[in-house]
Amino acid sequence: MTKELSNSFNRTNLEETSYLFNTGNYYDCYLTLGSHKEVQNGKEGFRFTVWAPHAKTVSLVSDCTNWSEGKMMEKVDDTEMWTVFCENAKEGQPYKYRIEQQNGTIKLKIDPQALEFEVRPKDASVIKELPQKKWRDGLWMASKKRFPIYERPLNIYEVHISSWNRHEDGSWYSIPELQMELIPYVKEMGYTHIEFLPLMEHPLDASWGYQATGYFAFSSKFGTLEEMQDFVEAAHLANIGIIMDWVPSHYNKNDYGMAYFDGTPQYEYQNHHQAQNYRWGTLNFDLGKPQIHSFLISNALFWIEQLHLDGLRVDAVSNMLYLDYDEGEWIPNEDGGNDNRAGVKFLQKMNTVIFNRHPESLMIAEESTAWSKVTKPVENGGLGFNYKWNMGWMNDTLRFFETDPVLRKNHFNLLTFSFMYMFNENYVLPFSHDEVVHGKKSLMHKMFGDRYNQFAGLRTLEAFRMTHPGKKLGFMGNEYGQFLEWKFDSSLEWSSLEDPANNKHLQFSRILNHIYKENKALWELDHDPSGIEILDADNASESILTYIRRGKKPRDFLVIICNFVPVERQNYRVGVPFEGQYEELLNTEMEELGGTWTSSQGILKTEKEPSNNQDFSLNLIVPAMSVLILKPKRIFKVPKV
Repeated sequence: MTKELSNSFNRTNLEETSYLFNTGNYYDCYLTLGSHKEVQNGKEGFRFTVWAPHAKTVSLVSDCTNWSEGKMMEKVDDTEMWTVFCENAKEGQPYKYRIEQQNGTIKLKIDPQALEFEVRPKDASVIKELPQKKWRDGLWMASKKRFPIYERPLNIYEVHISSWNRHEDGSWYSIPELQMELIPYVKEMGYTHIEFLPLMEHPLDASWGYQATGYFAFSSKFGTLEEMQDFVEAAHLANIGIIMDWVPSHYNKNDYGMAYFDGTPQYEYQNHHQAQNYRWGTLNFDLGKPQIHSFLISNALFWIEQLHLDGLRVDAVSNMLYLDYDEGEWIPNEDGGNDNRAGVKFLQKMNTVIFNRHPESLMIAEESTAWSKVTKPVENGGLGFNYKWNMGWMNDTLRFFETDPVLRKNHFNLLTFSFMYMFNENYVLPFSHDEVVHGKKSLMHKMFGDRYNQFAGLRTLEAFRMTHPGKKLGFMGNEYGQFLEWKFDSSLEWSSLEDPANNKHLQFSRILNHIYKENKALWELDHDPSGIEILDADNASESILTYIRRGKKPRDFLVIICNFVPVERQNYRVGVPFEGQYEELLNTEMEELGGTWTSSQGILKTEKEPSNNQDFSLNLIVPAMSVLILKPKRIFKVPKV
C-alpha cells in the first residue's frame, strides 16, 4: 500500500522525471535518483530514490535506520520509483536497499546511482552529495570548442591508475600524489592526453575496472570524487586532456550489485542467454530498454560534465553490435541476422545526445570488427562516434614486427594494407594494455632479435606509427621499453631506467612525441587523403617504405623513409616535392637514442633526377632498421595556396 508523501516532497517533479526516465529521455537521472540532501518540516536529512519496478517492497537500511528491517520506502504511483526521506541521514554513512522480491526473497542491494562506496572488502553505498566544484579550467574548455580535435595532435598515454607507480611498501599512489607526479611526467614526455582504464567502482582488481558495480562513483580504492575533479583540473591547467575507458556493454554480476536488482531481469536482457556474458563472466545491459538508455547516457554525461572529462573510450562496442559476439547460444534478429539492432540504435542515440550537449567531446569506439561507418554521422547511417581504434592496423603491424627480418619481404603487405582503408574511418592507432598481457609479451619483448635489435625494432615501430595517418595511443611502460608484461597488481618497472638502453629509449620517446606535436604535417590532415602521398610502397625486396606527410600549407611537409630490416642501404634515392635543401628531423639510429650513428648526414641537396613521381630527389644513406624523417631546410618555388 502506497503511503501519502510529505507535503514538502515535490511529487510532480518526480513524476515528470520518472516519465522521462521510463521513456529513455532523462539524461541527468543521478540528479533525481540516489541520495540527495533535503529539508522537511525544518529538519535536514537525505531523500533516497531508486528504480525497482517489480519489487514487492523496498526499505532503506543504514546507520540512520537500522540494518535489519530498515525504513520502508514508498512507491510513487506508476513511476516505478521508490522513495523515502530520512532525517537522521548524514553524509558519509553507509546504506543499502532491502529489496523484497515478489516471491518473498530478500536481497540487500547497492544504490546504482550512489556517488561513493565503502572501501573494499566492504561494499555498501555511501551517502554523498554531488560536489559543487568551482572549476578553474575555463581556458582549456573554451579552446576545445575553438579548435576541433580532428586537426589537432592527439597522442594519448594510457594509464592504469594503481599500477603506474607505487610506494616501496607496495601501496598505490593517492590521487594527489599521482597529480604531483603523473601530470608533469606526461607534459614533459610530450603527450597530449591521459586515458585512464575505468575509474568507476569495481570489486575485483583483476578486472582492471571493466566489471563495474557503481557507475556513478569514483572507485573508493583510488580516492574521492573531489580528488579526481582536482586531478582533471590540474591536467587541464597543464594543457593535458583526460579520457576514461567506459563500459556501457556489460556489468558486474555480484549479487549485491545491479544483477537482477528487483528479482527480475531489470538492467539485463529478459532472455537468459542474451543477458549472460559468458566470455567475461558478467551481465549484458538490455540496450533495447528505455530506462537503460536513461541510465547509461546519464552516466556518460555525468563523467563528462561533473568531472570535465574530455572524452570516453567506449569499451567492447562489438559486444553491443553483434548478437553472436559472445560464446554460447544466441537468438537471431527478426530478419535472421546477427546484428543487434537495439545496440545500434542505442549507440546512435547515445552519441547524438552527447554531441548535442558537448560537440567538442571525444567518443572513441573500441570496435574490433569491420563494422562500417563507426565514425560516420548518424544521419548518414553511421554509429556517430568521432574516433575508432584501428585494431586491424595494430594486429597486422605487430605481426610484421614479430617476423624474422629475413622473411619480412614476403609479408610486406601487412604494413601497406592499411593504406587501402586508412580514411574509411577516423582512426586511433593503439598499442594498448590489451597487447602487453596474458602471454602476449611486452612491445619490447615482441621485437625480433637480440636486445640491441629489439630496441632498434621498437624505435622503428614507434616512429612508423607516429608518421602513419591517424591519432595515437600508447600504454604506460611502452615509452621506455619495459621488457616484462604489464602486471595490474604491481608498479611498472621504473628501475629499468637504470639501464642506459631503457633510459635512451625513454629519451627517444620524448623526442618523438614532441616532433609529432610540433609538426602539423603529422596531424593536421590525418583524415584527409591529401595528408599523405605514397612514394614507394612496393619495395618489398628491400623492405623499405617511403611517403610524404603533409599539412595544409605547402611548406608543411615531411619525407618519411622506413627501413624495416637491419641492413643499411647506401646511395638510396628518394623523391621529394621541391628543389632545395633538406635535413634530418629524426634518425632513429642516432647514438643518443640507442643506435650507433654518431652524426647526422648533414644538409641534403636535391638533384634534378626524377624519382617516385617527383621532379627532384635526394641521394642518401638509409640506416639499418630505422626511420628517417626529413624536413625541408630551404626550398624554392613553393606554389602559393
